[in-house]
Amino acid sequence: MNTEEMTAKIANGQGFIAALDQSGGSTPKALRGYGVEDGEWSGDDEMFAQIHAMRSRVITSPCFGSGKVIGAILFEKTMDGSVDGKSTADALKARGIVPFIKVDQGLADEENGAQVMKTLDKLPALLEKSVANGMFGTKMRSVIKSANAAGIAAVVEQQFAVGNQIADAGLMPMLEPEFDITAEDREAGEDILLAEIMKGLDALPEGRKVMLKLSIPVKAGHYTPAINHPNVLRVVALSGGYSTDDACGHLAKNPGMIASFSRGLLQDLRKGQSDDEFDGTLGKAIDQIATASCAG
Repeated sequence: MNTEEMTAKIANGQGFIAALDQSGGSTPKALRGYGVEDGEWSGDDEMFAQIHAMRSRVITSPCFGSGKVIGAILFEKTMDGSVDGKSTADALKARGIVPFIKVDQGLADEENGAQVMKTLDKLPALLEKSVANGMFGTKMRSVIKSANAAGIAAVVEQQFAVGNQIADAGLMPMLEPEFDITAEDREAGEDILLAEIMKGLDALPEGRKVMLKLSIPVKAGHYTPAINHPNVLRVVALSGGYSTDDACGHLAKNPGMIASFSRGLLQDLRKGQSDDEFDGTLGKAIDQIATASCAG
């Protein structure tokens, strides 16, 4: 797939984007959930080898290339690796799946009820490598924990500033100002977040598009104005800690949003499953998430 074909796939594809980008501190937890205990690896190299084996098994599963997964977000080490003797990006494209790369370097300390991204000092080199690897887009995560206008504004401002840097490098930025689903004042905070997002979208250069990855909102249809904005290629939803059933139930009430789930996709997969069990479990999750993504 070339860039034009990948753009059309993401803009119009009937399906969802898989999040396969656990990294650093989240990797041991992901491995334990998969049935790989901490004693089965030693050091970062062995840890990432274990998680790459899991991701390779997912990517090569017949159901993953069924057409219902239209994109996949990778961690840098996954992009650097290979699947089926090809680069991971090429292996995904061969299955009709558009590759994205996680580019943030973690979260700064909480301030004003939010965590902006740490300084992205490695970003220029990572963008150059990602372009060379044939990636289509990027993803970067901030976290909002309360309806604090200053904190929300800081998160969104940083997301759009870095997003413009990514777009200038020739990649599609996926902005992810996640709102913690456990926040008691999330409904009020999502009103503030939408207003800030719309200001950022309106300020983009003419013809520039971005993607948005957002928590499934408290109020169904809340992000419809962003979905319909001419500078938005697609709005995707994160599972945010919801189970697959809960995430899909909430997502189905929000026409125009498609899933970009990690836990909601992978939660029932285990290393010890036979290939048939693994493929059946993954296929069931893919079908459920794709159905919720196409609702409405």
